[in-house]
Amino acid sequence: MSRAMFEPIYRDIFPFWNKISEEERRIICDNSVALSYPEGTTIHDGTECSGIFFVRSGCLRVYIMSDEGKSVTLYRLHEGDMCMLAASCVLQSVTFDVFIDAEENSECYIVGGSAFERVSENNPDIKIFALETAVSRFSDVMWVMQQILFMSMDKRLAIFLWDEAARTGSDTITLTHEQIAKYIVSAREVVSRVLKYFSGEGIVEVSRKGVKILDKKRLKELTL
Repeated sequence: MSRAMFEPIYRDIFPFWNKISEEERRIICDNSVALSYPEGTTIHDGTECSGIFFVRSGCLRVYIMSDEGKSVTLYRLHEGDMCMLAASCVLQSVTFDVFIDAEENSECYIVGGSAFERVSENNPDIKIFALETAVSRFSDVMWVMQQILFMSMDKRLAIFLWDEAARTGSDTITLTHEQIAKYIVSAREVVSRVLKYFSGEGIVEVSRKGVKILDKKRLKELTL
């Protein structure tokens, strides 16, 4: 049952699939699960090698947490995205703990970390894939750090609104001020204040439904 469920998906998403043995494919499939997570669930708390997450639907938030409980969002995972950072046994050079929450009701395929590690030991194609996948995410992480360290709040918020509109294909961002603040690593009060300024300038309209972009040209200018 596991093989029939997972192999068609893995054949599409893993470029190494046809290069590994029948036994290695079986090991990966037999150590995979399909799980559903309600909104708000913490699905990885950084304490173990959970494995490789592939998002079938929904949205996951990947973040780090300070000793004082302050979180920094590294990136979000949407349908079709994959995360290697919860598989510390595969990527042993990753020495920091990451946390993963379900931001929406989400469904995922998860390949057990220890099984993936075992199969990758003698397969350089798998190791290269894992490294390339992790590196692509580290690029996202560095972009987040660059924004936090070097950009003004109005530019950070403008970039977020612009990117979110492009991702969803909608001019209305259906997120609360609290959610936006969490994603751009700020305080809700600061986000509300900047949105009020944007609204006063006619760039956006703020309502209970979310944030509607009214002037794309001026919003784009703020991102530059």
